[in-house]
Amino acid sequence: MTSPATPTFWRDAAVPFLEARAIDDGRHVCYARHAHETFSIGLITGGASEYVNGTTRRQVRAGSVVLMNPGDVHACNPLGDEPWAYRMFYVDCEWLGKLQQDLDGGASAAFRPYAAAASEDPALHAGLAAMYDTCVDRHADPLAKHGAAIAFFTSLHETLRPVAARAPAPADDQLRRAADYIGAHCMRALKLDEICAAAGLSPSHLIRSFKARYGMTPHAWLVNCRIQLCRRRLKAGEPIADVALAAGFADQAHLQRAFKLHVAATPGQYRASAPAATVRSRPAAAPSRG
Repeated sequence: MTSPATPTFWRDAAVPFLEARAIDDGRHVCYARHAHETFSIGLITGGASEYVNGTTRRQVRAGSVVLMNPGDVHACNPLGDEPWAYRMFYVDCEWLGKLQQDLDGGASAAFRPYAAAASEDPALHAGLAAMYDTCVDRHADPLAKHGAAIAFFTSLHETLRPVAARAPAPADDQLRRAADYIGAHCMRALKLDEICAAAGLSPSHLIRSFKARYGMTPHAWLVNCRIQLCRRRLKAGEPIADVALAAGFADQAHLQRAFKLHVAATPGQYRASAPAATVRSRPAAAPSRG
């Protein structure tokens, strides 16, 4: 029997733009600050935890919805020994960007981030819970799952509205080049000088500004990029030892330690991806509005 503290991951080839994670007892689920390449959105279904996203730091409880744009450095960890439970979705940005374009009739299909880091809107919480239940239902067909995703993210778009696109400042563009260079070359050992050359920044400026912009040092960003690469390869079913070496880790043990810090699960737990029939449902339905 699976422990309530064991994370459960859900995936379905019929809706490849979505991935979900669930845990029913998060008292010992602790994350290092990290970022995703996806848009992430989750609902707290029980208890409370401390949520940090950039400069936002707040307590979130049952009924809260949390949002992380790709690249947002964040963490959500237990408050003392207080139980908490959550459901989290990781959403492909290309798919969501095209939906945003369709809803707004815009010219660009590039994903636009959301300004809100969290919401207490009961309708959003209920809608996200309903989408989760539909997606993990082994009896629901692909059309129902795809339709539930469209319906929820349309509601999210209309409720919170993504921010308007803006041209990056020159300094932001240099730091983005540094971050992109690290991501593109994360499979090997990197030298500070080569990152600086790619970004056009001095070492002191890069170290100081990168931490201020991303909430991580360049090395922490490197490890985070390696973890994101590992997630993609593990989802494809590749052997853990092969994934560790391909991502630049010295061995499987190094991957195990870093993966646990960033994902709060072992590579084996993540790779297993329990079928929908074994994923636990949320404890209780959230109240609907009005």
